[in-house]
Formats: sequence, structure tokens, C-alpha cells
Amino acid sequence: MGELRRAAVLGSPIAHSISPALHRAAYDALGLDDWRYDAFELNEETFGAWFTQLGPEWSGLSLTMPLKRVVVPFLAEVTPLAAAVGSVNTVTWTPAGEPVGTNTDVYGLVQALRSVGVVAPVKSACIVGAGATASSAVAALAELGCQDVVVLARSASRAAQLLALASELGLTARVGALDEHDTVLSAEAVVVTLPGDAAGAWADALRPAAAGQQPTGPMLDVSYHPWPTRAAQLWTSVGAASVGGFEMLLHQAAEQVRLMTGLTAPVEDMRVAGEKVLASR
Repeated sequence: MGELRRAAVLGSPIAHSISPALHRAAYDALGLDDWRYDAFELNEETFGAWFTQLGPEWSGLSLTMPLKRVVVPFLAEVTPLAAAVGSVNTVTWTPAGEPVGTNTDVYGLVQALRSVGVVAPVKSACIVGAGATASSAVAALAELGCQDVVVLARSASRAAQLLALASELGLTARVGALDEHDTVLSAEAVVVTLPGDAAGAWADALRPAAAGQQPTGPMLDVSYHPWPTRAAQLWTSVGAASVGGFEMLLHQAAEQVRLMTGLTAPVEDMRVAGEKVLASR
């Protein structure tokens, strides 16, 4: 057994995270017996003191809310993508010991959308909700060659930053209301970033329109438990494809494994481990 290497997921609340199961499954499949992956409950007040005492055995951190912005002042470098979306979900260290922040959520979103048949270039897309995941969704759609994106949000002011990001990435964008049902149903790709109850209410309101007009494109709902969500059930009921946030989480974790270990992640082994955890809840 070699020298211990450590990694962990940080955030609050953290008990629900399936990241430990995903990363540990990767280590097992790769034969990384000297790697250890933990979970730590940390918030804005406790993160700094914890982070600054880390030793050289640390190789990577996975960050969830509320730390994706909190971490930035502690980093020597932030990748352009993470800086653009304003969200760091991964920290690794250079050979010189300098911490670097990046974002693998965008990669996860791209892979999840591809898994349900979204292929570049995407002419039009719709993002439902303007929360934290929405910025990564804008970047993912840009990577898929999207030309036009509509952000449906309860508050136009909350979507202002998304419009700026879309412009920076070369997309044409506008903000619309959550009841723009035709916009959703005609989009080549739909990403739902609303929290569970709000997403369910939105899907229920959309159902009458969807009964008369089948959605043009697949839908990614970033929620993953319980699954299927009401939005996913709606897409399935009219014969359209949908995918949940687990697929995004799986692939962003796989990219983290690659960044932290330098090895290609065993995605299917990780999938089995994650699905086992979710099935037990």
C-alpha cells in the first residue's frame, strides 16, 4: 500500500450526498487502495479554518452548497469556465501545492443531455429556473453549440446574470415567464433547475398544453430523488425523453475522479454504486 491520498466532499447539509459512494466505487474499481474519500459538514463560517490546515496528502475536494463561491478567495487559480459560471465545485492541487478551482457540473450537464439524444448544434433551448445550477446549464448549452436560449424565471432580476453569461458565451438569450408553455414545448432541449416542489407545480401547469403539443426536445430535470419527478413523468406520458440529475451528478463525479487521480473514471461501476444508494432511500 502506497502513501495515503485523501479527497472529500464538503458542504451543508452533507449527510444526503452520494458523492462518497461514487468516488469510493471508482477507487475500488481502479485498485486505488491508498485513496480515501470522506464527507465533511462545513458552511461559510467553518470552511476557511478547515481548508487552510489541509496537509500534502490531500488531492481533491468536491464542493456542494453553500461553498461553491465561498472557496474562491482561498484558491491560487480558478479556471476560466469556473470563473465564467461563478461556481467552483472541484479543487485540486498543482505539483507545487497550489489549490486550483474548476467546475465539472458543466461537463456533467453536457453528458446528461447527450444521454437523451441532444446533439450539437442545438438551435434553441429553454432553462426553467434561474438558480445556481442554471449558470452551469447556460455553459453546457453553449458547449453543445446552442444558438438561442430562453430562461423562464419567476423574477427577471434573478435571471440578469444568466443573460450576461449567455452573451459572454456567444448565445442569444432572453428572459420569459414560467407560463410560456409554447417556448418550452418547442425547444430542442429543456433543462429544469427549479427545486422539487416548484418544479412539480410548473410541470402540473404545463400538462394541459403538453397534451396537445408533444415536446420537441428532451428534458433534463436536475432533481434526482425521488425519481421520476413530475416533470419527468409528464415527458414520459407524451412519449418524450427525459433524464434526471443523477446522470449529471454521475458524470461530474467521474470528471472529478479523472482530475484528482489522473485516471479514467469507471463510470458504470460508479453508476451501480450510486443507484444502490438511491434505491435504499
